[in-house]
Amino acid sequence: MSSETITAHILIVEDEPAIRDLLKLTLKKQHHKVTEADSAEQARLALDDPSIDIALVDWMLPGGSGLELVRSLRKSDTFQQLPVIMVTARTEENYISEGLDAGADDYVSKPFSPRELLSRIQAVLRRRGNIGSNALLTNGALTLDIHAHEVKSGDTTLEMGHTEFKLLTFFMQNPNRVYSRSQILDQVWGTGTFIEERTVDVHILRLRKVLKNQGLEHLVETVRGVGYRLKNASVEA
Repeated sequence: MSSETITAHILIVEDEPAIRDLLKLTLKKQHHKVTEADSAEQARLALDDPSIDIALVDWMLPGGSGLELVRSLRKSDTFQQLPVIMVTARTEENYISEGLDAGADDYVSKPFSPRELLSRIQAVLRRRGNIGSNALLTNGALTLDIHAHEVKSGDTTLEMGHTEFKLLTFFMQNPNRVYSRSQILDQVWGTGTFIEERTVDVHILRLRKVLKNQGLEHLVETVRGVGYRLKNASVEA
């Protein structure tokens, strides 16, 4: 096993025993610790264990969908930052977008490749682990607190969706650099996520609407024929 591989305590939320067993076998071969839950209710009980590092969540669960579970986690102060990957048979683009918008960090379609799943788990864990000491980002009047999941313009808190928050976080970590739509998809939605590039445009528009209330929509700049960038307000004329 590579020395760069991150081992983790992984919660599997899956009601089909055969798939749950396959996931468990795949993860344990890579020395991950596994906790299992077959419903959203069991998952919430399992999350009483603070050592859980990441959750793999099926969409269709008894007693409440995986989508509802993810949304509730993102509204919770305790689990707002818990990495979540949805693993589901719902492969249509609208479902993928809905899962990511609800707060999933990545989306893996069934039937899945064990190698791909392991790679995606590593990618999500690395992205979360890279937050480190750079949890507080600033750009002019904008302040973004990754741990508190909060964006402010001066003293005003800006309300935005989970995807818009991830998008703004990425831009604020990389100011003045131009990114293509495909690069933004890879960095914000995850490498290999099969959704159309126009999805980026939709969320850029939503982000600009939030910033417009503070007169800051101009910070997100379209670079014609290339993509988007966030201008560094501190160096504006």
